[in-house]
Amino acid sequence: MKKHAPATERNRKAIADILAKELPSSGVVLEVASGSGEHAVYFAERFPQLDWQPSDFEKEALASIIAWQDDRELSNLRFPTVIDASKPAAWEVKNADAILCSNMVHITSWQATEGLFAGAAQILGGKDLPLILYGPFFEQGIEPAPSNLQFDAGLRDRNPSWGIRSAEELDRLALSHGFTRSARHEMPANNLMLVYRRS
Repeated sequence: MKKHAPATERNRKAIADILAKELPSSGVVLEVASGSGEHAVYFAERFPQLDWQPSDFEKEALASIIAWQDDRELSNLRFPTVIDASKPAAWEVKNADAILCSNMVHITSWQATEGLFAGAAQILGGKDLPLILYGPFFEQGIEPAPSNLQFDAGLRDRNPSWGIRSAEELDRLALSHGFTRSARHEMPANNLMLVYRRS
């Protein structure tokens, strides 16, 4: 059954415009936490030269991805795979040329973010291959938007292990797995895209 996330229609073009600058010209893009699958369909259409590999851990999300896939029948959109970001050793995808993860790190435990970087270190072989994160992030020396502060408080009320992460904290985690941040892109609605590449 197809799920619909209204935010995907609002942010997908802005995200794709940045992806056009950061993704390789060919190869496989692993999308971790694809959610409804709407982004996967849009990005597969936007980048026909890339094979798009959606994934998720939730059964409802996987069903939605398949439904969107059946509706569009895109040859470069692969069947979704089950990925628990917190358990990178169990990922079925063993090689990729880029990883995209949107709106996950603030609604999962820190263990999932650690697993995301560990998994990226396993499957991104080339030095210049990107791990790209999209979502809200706090940054040292930059006043957070009131809406992000409210959002963060609401997340932590729902689950103490959730919350908007510090970009600098992500940078330190990235470095521990051999990545450094290569780009920071400001996005609509007080979001960012952070790009990490093997150092």
